[in-house]
Amino acid sequence: MASNDSNRGGRRLIIRADRMVDIDNGDLVSPALLVIEGDRIADVNPAQAPDADDAVDLGDLTLLPGLMDMEVNLLMGGPGDRGPRTAVTDTPADKLLRATVNARTTLMAGFTTVRNLGLFMPTGGLLLDVSLGKAIDRGWVIGPRVVPAGHAITPLGGHLDPTMFEGLAPGIMPLSVEEGQANGVDEVRRAVRYQIKHGAKVIKVCASGGVMSHTGPAGAQQYSDEELRTIADEAHRAGLKVAAHAHGDDGIRAAILAGIDCIEHGSLMSDETLALAKERDTFLVATTYLADGMDVSRAAPELQAKAAEVFPIARATIAKAIASGLKVCCGTDAPAVPHGQGAKELVALVNRGASPWLALQAATTTAAELIDADDRGRLLPGLLADIVAVPGNPLADVSVCEDVRFVCKGGQVFKAPE
Repeated sequence: MASNDSNRGGRRLIIRADRMVDIDNGDLVSPALLVIEGDRIADVNPAQAPDADDAVDLGDLTLLPGLMDMEVNLLMGGPGDRGPRTAVTDTPADKLLRATVNARTTLMAGFTTVRNLGLFMPTGGLLLDVSLGKAIDRGWVIGPRVVPAGHAITPLGGHLDPTMFEGLAPGIMPLSVEEGQANGVDEVRRAVRYQIKHGAKVIKVCASGGVMSHTGPAGAQQYSDEELRTIADEAHRAGLKVAAHAHGDDGIRAAILAGIDCIEHGSLMSDETLALAKERDTFLVATTYLADGMDVSRAAPELQAKAAEVFPIARATIAKAIASGLKVCCGTDAPAVPHGQGAKELVALVNRGASPWLALQAATTTAAELIDADDRGRLLPGLLADIVAVPGNPLADVSVCEDVRFVCKGGQVFKAPE
């Protein structure tokens, strides 16, 4: 039975399983015994198991580091969501309460860390993802560790301007500069500074058009080169990285040249821009399962047409990015992919040519590098006790990660076999 009792205060927990993944070497280690003290892994496969306050014997399962999703929006989707209309009808309190359900769903699927990449909704200036992350850290609600972006920085009429998803009339659902709608160098600087002031740990910017909004071509660059440089400069001086929503080649190249650290989607990236991304050590959060599993059946005909044009190209682009050795991270763009289905992105990465090992690294070590977190992503002494267990051998068949049987975060067991 799953237990939500905290393993703090030096309590010792033993976790046994038949196997575990050595994520650095791509090997299975058998058997597997982890000694957890407080919220950290204290020892791995000691010669003799020490006495413990509690023990979990998982038998024929494989231990993995907790998985990480580098693009979600926990404040959107989930129970009772009605699509873009929800942003108008729900109060910030409604959005935050729904997010607690989505957070729990995400954790139970084995994802112990996420980047919440940018609110694009009216909140009265509140950074709801910052509040959600604090509530989770304090143990008030159950969910993954959250790296919050606050509000996405978007130009008026840009893809992340929420009025563009339904083509709303003027005056409906306006956003303030503090809520991320910013135009020109002075406004984007203020918007970034506001997010940083109120707790954002990464900055999200809209660099190109999108598939599911009435912004024109998905590939069109939406911020000027100068605005993108300003956003990167403000974030970097505060020690934060910047993630850019970018499908189009012009927007991707401009973001890379501006010093932006991570491209989200990258669907229409040219070979020349891919080479530039590799040269600049830019990360790519591929969100490639969108091209396979996103339901566009209820979208406007013109948006369905964009999807039909962009998605086949995106599949080929991500395959080339993987083959090139670009640093690719796992990201679902949930709720475009429903919350709790993050492992489908790992399967999609393999379908694009990644080995199961590389796909697992995309959700562990490479993701940890992206968020500058050297305390997670591996099953090693001294690191956070973020641990999941799956049946079978994920190094042979990564789809077993869709069947997470055990979840431990920070030494606290949230899910275990009955």
